[in-house]
Amino acid sequence: MIWLPIGFFVTALLYASVGFGGGSTYSALLSLAGFDYRLLPIVSLCCNVAVVTGSSLRFGRAGVTPWKRALVLAAVAAPAALLGGMTPIKEATFLFLLGLSLVGAGLALLLPRAATANAPPSAAARFMPLAAAPLGYLAGLTGIGGGIFLAPLLHFTRWASARAIAATTALFILINSLAGLYGQAIKHGAGVFGEALTGALPLLIAVVLGGQIGSLLALRVLPERVLRWLTAALTIWAGTRLLWPT
Repeated sequence: MIWLPIGFFVTALLYASVGFGGGSTYSALLSLAGFDYRLLPIVSLCCNVAVVTGSSLRFGRAGVTPWKRALVLAAVAAPAALLGGMTPIKEATFLFLLGLSLVGAGLALLLPRAATANAPPSAAARFMPLAAAPLGYLAGLTGIGGGIFLAPLLHFTRWASARAIAATTALFILINSLAGLYGQAIKHGAGVFGEALTGALPLLIAVVLGGQIGSLLALRVLPERVLRWLTAALTIWAGTRLLWPT
């Protein structure tokens, strides 16, 4: 099934170029390939970790991560992500929620971003920790990082500068993904967890390579708006395929 690593590579390339991990689309691709739905969040969250760990380290070394505020969001979301990972869910419900999440995430990417360079935060910015908990739960339940929903909210409320938001999103995805993975391991046990990772090495290699190239594209080649539109198109397509299979 050679198209699957290629799909993971392209997904990681596009998502990393706009500061995300790609977990939602990894799950969709695995579902379309016929994988056991119980395995999807485990593989997707592992791929998330592989992509955003490098981003989080780069942002941290560059000194752009607002550590205190970012860790507050992650600390609120992580227990909810753990709970989401532990929550039993039927296949039809899982695929429906995943499809809706993908379509919603794609549409969120198309929203215009508020200018954050010189404008003060809006009054709603202080309530972002309240949004973090449901995003964390959704992340653990469906195998996404939650950052693709968090970032538009942070931009809309002018929570911080664009670079600080990207750094916060990467850290949010990383911590949520680790918490969600732990919840999935508790729910399914070591046997299913090991089965999910067996044979996933080519996919993990694909996302690491795609993530690195995506970062370079964002810095040197394509405009950020074009990358967001391409990512949105891929995300909406994958969600639509899950909601209305042919």
